Amino acid sequence: MVAAIERPGTDEYAPYYGGYIDRVPAGDIIAILGGQIGELESLLGNLTDEQGDFRFAPGEWTIKEVVGHLVDTERAFGYRAFAFSRNESSPMPGIEQDDYVREGNFGARSLADLREELALLRRANLIAYRYLTAEISQRRGVASGVVISVRALLYALAGHIIYHQEDLRERYLPGLAA
Repeated sequence: MVAAIERPGTDEYAPYYGGYIDRVPAGDIIAILGGQIGELESLLGNLTDEQGDFRFAPGEWTIKEVVGHLVDTERAFGYRAFAFSRNESSPMPGIEQDDYVREGNFGARSLADLREELALLRRANLIAYRYLTAEISQRRGVASGVVISVRALLYALAGHIIYHQEDLRERYLPGLAA
C-alpha cells in the first residue's frame, strides 16, 4: 500500500465539485470510500422493492433511481480516475444525469441488485485506488469540459455518496415512514 492521498487543492477541480469535496471529512480517503457501501447498506438494506419505488415528490427520482445514479457515477468517475491515472490525454465526455437515469430503467431492477452492483463497482475501484501514489493521484485530465485530478475524482465520489445519503435521510426515508 502507498502513502495516503491528500485532499485536492481547489485548482484541481471545477467549483461545481467543491460541493461534494467539501462534504468529505478529514481522514484517509481510501478508508472513507471503503466504508461508504456499508453505510448505504445500513440506510437502505431493509427496504422492499416497493419502497425502492418511492419518490418524495412528483418529478423527483425514486430511491431505486438514486441508487442507479450512484452506480452510474461510480462507473463514470471510476473510469475517469483510472484513465487519468494512466496519463490519458483524451477528454472524457460529460454525463447528463437525468438522461442516464431515464435510460437506466432502474425501476425494472430490484433494489438489492442495484445495491450489489454499486458495492461490486466500489470494491473493484478500491483495489486500484489503494495503489495510487501521491504523484499519480495528482495527475489531471479533462472531463465534462473541465480539468480534474485523480484525487479530486476520489473525493468527489465520496462526497457524492454523502450528498445522496443526506438526501435519502432528509427527504426520502421520512416520507416512507409517513
